[in-house]
This record gives sequence, structure tokens and C-alpha cells, in this order.
Amino acid sequence: MASRAKPNAPDLYDSGEEFPTPLHGRRKRLGGWKLLTTTAAGLVGVLVVSAGLVVGLTVQNLQSSLETVELPGAPAPVLPNIGEIDGGFNVLVVGSDTREGQGEGFEFVDTELNDVNLLVHVSENHDHAVVVSFPRDLLLDVPACIQPDGSESKPREMAPLNTTMSIGGLPCVASTLEQATGLDIGYAGLMTFAGVAQLSTAVGGVEICVDAPLVDPWSGINLPEAGFHTLEGYEALAFLRTRKGVGDGSDLSRISSQQVYMSALVRTLQADGVLNDVGKLYGLAQVAANTMVLSTSLGSLDVMVAMARALRGIPNDNIVFIQYPVLDADPELYPGRVIPHPELAQDVSERLQSDEAFTVSAGSEGFGSTSSGEQTSEGEAGGAGDVLDGLVGQTAGDETCTVAR
Repeated sequence: MASRAKPNAPDLYDSGEEFPTPLHGRRKRLGGWKLLTTTAAGLVGVLVVSAGLVVGLTVQNLQSSLETVELPGAPAPVLPNIGEIDGGFNVLVVGSDTREGQGEGFEFVDTELNDVNLLVHVSENHDHAVVVSFPRDLLLDVPACIQPDGSESKPREMAPLNTTMSIGGLPCVASTLEQATGLDIGYAGLMTFAGVAQLSTAVGGVEICVDAPLVDPWSGINLPEAGFHTLEGYEALAFLRTRKGVGDGSDLSRISSQQVYMSALVRTLQADGVLNDVGKLYGLAQVAANTMVLSTSLGSLDVMVAMARALRGIPNDNIVFIQYPVLDADPELYPGRVIPHPELAQDVSERLQSDEAFTVSAGSEGFGSTSSGEQTSEGEAGGAGDVLDGLVGQTAGDETCTVAR
């Protein structure tokens, strides 16, 4: 229910196919793409993590494995004064479409794809951050990766990004994006449906805006009125999964719709003082502990909290969410796929490598979102650094609405 008024086929490998069918819907720019049931559900976890920008990251089997007893009359524990992590860092957050261990209500698939791939870059001086969403159907060269059986895979050319998880797990996803961007990715985390829903509840819900009723039986989202809605748990998961219900039905539309949630989540965490509250940060980490797989570099709870606290002083205008710049792939050779935009993707990579701030132009939200009419950012266009024309995205200071189909 609206909290305030405001105007205005399973994802299986097909028999005989090397790669899963693209998830994009029909788009004028990208052509017709087959509608499938798999969605980027892991993005919710990505959103929770990247919007706080890593507040949910913790160590699986570390905190959750501790056995404790409660002494009668004992005082509440005093948490240490955790400072900020030194320097800049890059965190990869991957959303898995696995159904294993996710409970009932999800159509079974027997593959595991990295449907969501988010790279969080925090600057050396902690004065800006960029969150890059990579389309799942992006074609990239994949380096040799260690496979589950210990053997090494052969390098691949022009492979869909969402197949890298099945090739060599989380490290293979990281290596592929390192090769594509030229960045060192020192930290990575993997989330599934259950963790996504639990973390969205743990933050107390996020208020999002839709420009029209958003009802999609495919994902389960049911927002019968335009305006603002506070979402948590599996309702938030359904919102972030929906592709058929937003924009032009494409995966890129869904990314821009998900950025509506991400920017709203950043504002929520800032307004609620979560990034300044060590107790709340540890609480979120506890929720994530049982639902994430993490790189060994994230083997300290204190490191996770120190990362989150590095975001405390970054203005919302300086937290930028972008779609990785892409173009259509050759429709004859790679129907429904996308490739990096030669010039713009290179520009973005070089600016990230040099830690140079940049932002998006006003009105560049994408097919799945639009300005809500309220601007919370202080700048006219929002964001720090040069405006890169052609980038799709928004800042955390831009209040936007999802465009319902």
C-alpha cells in the first residue's frame, strides 16, 4: 500500500546451446529477446550491500559458528570503536540465481548463473563512489579459471558474463571483470534469494516510487497504486526481480529500475544514521553471515564494518550508479547480446583506474526509471567530477521513480 501519494521458461541451458538464452526483453535498440523466468534476484543483496556500500558483507562460518552463553545480569557488550578503512577499494557483489536452499515458491533451475554483477569502487580519499551494473548478457573475453574439480578452464572469447560463475565460481567472475576494466578487485561476495530478502528486511524496508501501478505475476510484485511504497523481505525481492513489469521489458530497463531502489536505500541508510552506528552495522553483518559466500580477503568482521564506515562522509551526490556502457552485438552471430561500448566503456575504465570522479547528466536514468519531480541532491545535475554524456544512471541524491509498463 502506498505510504504517501505522489502525482505522477526457466533459466536453463537450452539443449544443444553453449550459453543460456539472453534475458533482455524486446527493445527498439537491442531487438527482440526471448522472455525467460529467471531474474536478477541477487541484485537485492547487491543493492543492500552496495547502497550501504558493503554494510552487509561479513564472513560466512565466522560469526555464525561462534557458540555463546548468556550470563544472568551481565552488562551489554561494548563494541570497539571501529574506524574507517584506509585508502580506496573495489568490491564485487554477485547475485546468484540458484534455487538450492532457497525455500519454496521459486521455479526450479539446475544451473547457477551470476545474474547480477555489481562493482563498487570507493575512492582513495573516500570522497566519491561509483557502483557499476554489468548486464548479464554482456559478451566479454573470459580468462583461464580454476574449475570446481581443480582443473583450469581454457580462455574463452565473447562469452556471456553470466556464464562465468558456472566456469570457475566467484573468482572467475572477478577475474573476468578485472580483465575487462583493468581494476584490481580485492573483495567479492556472493548472495542468493534468501539473503536478499533477509537483508532488505534487516534495514527496515526501503521506500521506492513507481510512476504507475506495477503488477507483475511473473515476479510476484503487486503495487496497485502509483506513488511511494515501502518494501522489505520478499516483496522487495519481487520488485527487484521484475523485468516484464518495468520500462520496455529489457534487462537494461530492470537495471535502471533497480537503481531506483539502490539510491533510495543509500538515502535511507544515511538518514537513519546506520553508517555511523557500529551496532547497526554489526547487526546487518550478522544477518548476512549465513547467506553469503565471501572472498578470504573479507575474513574479518572489523574490515567489513570499517569499509562501510568509509562511506559515512560521501555526499549522496557523489555516489553514482551507472550501467556499464554497451552496444548491440552482431545480431547474426550473437542475437540478443551486448558488447562494451568501445569509447565510453574505455573512458569509464580509465577514470576508475585513475580514481577520477565523474557523474551522469541530468535525465539519464534509462528506460526503467524517471525523475520523481523531487530533487534531493544539491547540484543541478548532481554528482562530482565531469559529466560523461551517454552514461545511463543516477546519483544517490536523485529521487527517481520506476517506470511501470
